[in-house]
Amino acid sequence: MSLRVRVGIAGTGSYVPERVVPNAWFEDQIDTSNEWIVQRTGIERRRFAAPDQATSDLCIAAAKRALEASNTKPEDLDLIVVGTMSPDHFLPACSVLVQHALGAKKAGAFDVNAACTGFLTALATAEAFVSSGRARRVLAIGAESLSRFVDLKDRTSCILFGDGAGAAVLAPFDECGQGEILRTSLGADGAGYQFIHMVGGGSRKPASHETVDSFEHAIRVQGREVYRFAVTQMTASIQEMMEGHEYDELGLLVPHQVNRRIIDAALERLGWNDEKVMVNIQDYGNTSAASVPIALDEAVRSGRVPKGKLVVLVAFGAGLTWGGSLIRW
Repeated sequence: MSLRVRVGIAGTGSYVPERVVPNAWFEDQIDTSNEWIVQRTGIERRRFAAPDQATSDLCIAAAKRALEASNTKPEDLDLIVVGTMSPDHFLPACSVLVQHALGAKKAGAFDVNAACTGFLTALATAEAFVSSGRARRVLAIGAESLSRFVDLKDRTSCILFGDGAGAAVLAPFDECGQGEILRTSLGADGAGYQFIHMVGGGSRKPASHETVDSFEHAIRVQGREVYRFAVTQMTASIQEMMEGHEYDELGLLVPHQVNRRIIDAALERLGWNDEKVMVNIQDYGNTSAASVPIALDEAVRSGRVPKGKLVVLVAFGAGLTWGGSLIRW
C-alpha cells in the first residue's frame, strides 16, 4: 500500500465582476427595500457578470491569481476541477474552457456539480488526486454566474444571488509548506432535492416555450426549509471538522455565505462569537460554489489566517449536499 501524500494549499485566488448591484436596484424590480433585504439576509450588494462574461471567464481570472500566488505555471498543472452549477454550456465542461485559456496543456479537466458545496467537492477531489500520488499540482475552482438564473418576480430568492469565482492550487505539503488539509467530509440527502432546485432545462423537463414562459429555468428556494437544514448542517459540519480540537486552536471559520442569520444561528448553537468567522456576504451575496473560495482568498490576502492555526471550511446547498474541510495553515 502506498503512503498517503500530505496535501497543502499552495495558493489561492478570486475574482468578482466589476458591476456592483446594490439592494436599491431591486426596489425598481419587485416589492422590496434595502432594509428588508439587509434584515433578512445581511446582503447589502452583490456583483453581476457583464453581458459578455460567462462562468469560464470568472474562473480564468481567479485561476490566474491562484497560479501566481502559488508560483505555479499553467503547464505544471496535472488536473483542473471546476465546481459549478452554472457552466457556460451543458457541454463541453466549463473546466476544459479554463484549461485551454490558461494553456494548461498536460492537465485533465472536469466539472463537479454539488451546488453551493461545489468548491468543497472540487477541493476534496483535488486533495484525493494529490494525496494518492496521481497528480502533483491540481487547480480547484468554485464559480457561478447565478444572475443568469434568477426570476425577478420571485422576491424571496432573486435578491440572494451574485456572481464570482474562487480558486486554490493544491500540491504536496512538502513542496508548498502551508495549508495542510487534515480532514475532508462530503454528504448528501436527495430527499430534500426540491428545497433548492431548477425545474426546467434537464432531461426530465427539456427546454421548451412552456418552460421559458413559466420561468422554470430560474432557481427556486423554499426559504423556511432551507433555513432549518442550513443551521443544523452548518453546526454539525463545524463540529465534525473540529472533533478532537479545542476552540483555541481555531484560527478562522470560513462558512458558505448563504445568509447572515444562518451563520449567526449556527454560531449561537456552538456558543461561539464571530471574532474568528470570515463573513463577506454583505458585499457579494450568495455566490454558491464561489462563496467559500472567495472568502478564503480574501481572508488569506488580508492576513486573517494565522500561521499554524486551524481553518475550517463548511458549505451546504442544493441536493441537498454539504461538506467540510479542516486545514492547518
